[in-house]
Amino acid sequence: MGPIPISLLPQNTAMGEDGRVTIGGCDLVELAHEHGTPLFVYSEAQLRARCREAVAAFGDGVAYATKAFSTVEMVRLAYEEGMSLDVATGGELYVAQAAEIPGERIVVHGNNKSVGELRAALEVGVGRIVVDSFDEMDRIEKLVFAGMPPPAVLVRVTPGVEAHTHEYLRTGVADSKFGFSLASGDAERAIAQAGASEAMELVGIHAHIGSQVFSVDSFRKAIKVLAPLVVSSEVEEFSIGGGLGVAYVTGEEAPTITEWADTVKSVCAKQGIEARVVAEPGRAIVAQAAVTLYTVGTIKEIP
Repeated sequence: MGPIPISLLPQNTAMGEDGRVTIGGCDLVELAHEHGTPLFVYSEAQLRARCREAVAAFGDGVAYATKAFSTVEMVRLAYEEGMSLDVATGGELYVAQAAEIPGERIVVHGNNKSVGELRAALEVGVGRIVVDSFDEMDRIEKLVFAGMPPPAVLVRVTPGVEAHTHEYLRTGVADSKFGFSLASGDAERAIAQAGASEAMELVGIHAHIGSQVFSVDSFRKAIKVLAPLVVSSEVEEFSIGGGLGVAYVTGEEAPTITEWADTVKSVCAKQGIEARVVAEPGRAIVAQAAVTLYTVGTIKEIP
């Protein structure tokens, strides 16, 4: 096994003449001695650069998917750089609150939101809830009719597109547990129900086709499939979700956030989508800004 290609490490990684590696000027051996191992080390400069790139590429409304790396300082950093926050659990919402992120800058996800999680989201006054099932819509209506404020919602649609990624990471196929199926007609029924409900304001359509997607063609296909629904629904927002791939090993290459956004917006324009196009990058923001340090404990020679 050879050395790790520098392209897979944080951009401000350097090696001194003594062979010691630094990230952002911080010596990794010294960090390991000070904090112990295993130890996650993130480059703040690269994290901020990625957030700025996402905001420049997609504009206001682009959200950092906190499931990729959720700590108080990380979500605060993303917010400081102009991103909203995508949370998928009550715990992630708690972290966002601990970081004092305004509720209107939070998007709530999850395919099995509990009544408690929905109540907490409404109490905070989150900016968006991405509804994932008819059961969830019923829960929201009960909470609102009991006195909670009505939320703005996006309907998550499963386009039936098979992304070029591992089969366990595909979430846009027809039999996915996420969202409302376009093929079955559930998506149109969900949009109609949300639009007619007094308990929620329908503002958009959401789709997420999978994780570790290296080909922008997968996003292009999904947009073409969803375009008629987005246009006919006359919603103000269209979220393409996240899932942009990140190179972890030698030989892998991934589009930049800017290249991804350019493709998505270009296809949307050609398909007549006038809604504001937003996205939710997570892994693409944080993965290559980090390394994990370990201490070798045992060495076994195996023929």
